[in-house]
Amino acid sequence: MPPAERKEPGRKWAVMLAVLVHLMFAAVLVFGVNWQTREASPVIAELWNSLPPVSAPAPKREPVVEPKPEPRPEPKVEPKPAPKPEPKLEQPKPAKVDIALKEKEKEKKRKEDERKKAEAEKKQREQLKEQERKELLAQVEAEQAELSKQRAAAAETRRQKMAAAAQAAALARGMEDAMGRISSHVRRFVVMPADVAGNPQAIFEVSLLPTGEVLNVKLSRSSGNTAYDNAVERAIHKASPLPLPADPSLVGRFRELKLKFRPNE
Repeated sequence: MPPAERKEPGRKWAVMLAVLVHLMFAAVLVFGVNWQTREASPVIAELWNSLPPVSAPAPKREPVVEPKPEPRPEPKVEPKPAPKPEPKLEQPKPAKVDIALKEKEKEKKRKEDERKKAEAEKKQREQLKEQERKELLAQVEAEQAELSKQRAAAAETRRQKMAAAAQAAALARGMEDAMGRISSHVRRFVVMPADVAGNPQAIFEVSLLPTGEVLNVKLSRSSGNTAYDNAVERAIHKASPLPLPADPSLVGRFRELKLKFRPNE
């Protein structure tokens, strides 16, 4: 291709860009004029007492052409500051959380009530145990006191029995000694018959006065030998008064006596 016919590669785009810039500039002028605020022109009215004479029409005034305003520069757009983060408001807790908290409080109160109830029951049980322990201790003490009393009574009874037994034994010994002395005293007056065979026993009931004198003699059981029985009866009368015990408490027991005699004693 010849050099005269070669087209520049950026020329077409430059023309189009220039046209676009002029169109934008014209639009800015149009909108700028329309945006201006025009003041209304004053209206002048003339008053006439009478109509003026008709004259030739006044020449037409040429419209005043106002100068076009200078195009306003495009306002510089300031970058908007970044919005400050709004403080987060506390979101209301969901109803489920409130219900859970209420249930938790109820459960806590229920456990606290159960704990207090358990403590009260435990304290009551301890008081009952203490009362039962005191009652049991008092019962044991009463039983021990009663047992001690019974033991003391039993010991006193044993002592009394032992004393009575000892007294009875002493009385028996005193009686036996007194009866032995009386029997020995009477035997000294017995004249033994010649025909007594064996060792038969004769028993006599003898009544005495408080002074020991023989009041009455009666054969209660014969020895089988009349001569021996008569010899013993005569000896009892001859031995009067009979020797009484030295203990005054035994004298009353010697008002009625049973005297036993054998030939070979």
